[in-house]
Amino acid sequence: MKITLDIPQAELEKISPAVIEPRITLAGVSWQQYENLIATLSPRPRLRMTYLEETLELMTISPEHEMIKTMIARLLYAYADEMNIDLFSCGSATYRREAAAKGLEPDESYSIATRKEMPDLAIEVVITSGGIDKLKVYQGLKVPEVWFWQSGKFSLFRLSGSVPGYEPISSSELFPELDIELLTSYVKPEEEPQSVRAFRQAIGR
Repeated sequence: MKITLDIPQAELEKISPAVIEPRITLAGVSWQQYENLIATLSPRPRLRMTYLEETLELMTISPEHEMIKTMIARLLYAYADEMNIDLFSCGSATYRREAAAKGLEPDESYSIATRKEMPDLAIEVVITSGGIDKLKVYQGLKVPEVWFWQSGKFSLFRLSGSVPGYEPISSSELFPELDIELLTSYVKPEEEPQSVRAFRQAIGR
């Protein structure tokens, strides 16, 4: 399959070792071109594509990004096990809706109680800020709750039922007993095995 996209030289020059997580943003990308790129590039686990109404962002995530998202996932699995919550992992699968002209791959995503077409929770790790507003994409996908990890802390958002878009929340509505500050204190990729065990002990009932 041949895919042609005109990428300006200025954008190509952003891909350099000096950039922690290189990002290219392209305008005027049709839905079919986006679908074709998914089919062609999907075997690359460290590539993230975000599509919002004919704007496509391609980003390669860093090893630090991978370590943090995996650390958070392990802690959430531990929490779900301890609390007897049926948590279904959806990982970084591509979610998209053509009618909304939106699509992306979360860093981690989960369904609760049963598997669903769209996850109940998506988690995004932000190492390099900027780019497409992912909450606008998640709004089109109708994901109920989105967590962002940036600069050593979580920011939580829920899809509002009263006004368009998301609103910030201080605690998760999906995990109402989860102490977010406690969870945050154990996100230590450099001490991953010890942190997971200590977190289990801290929440043990």
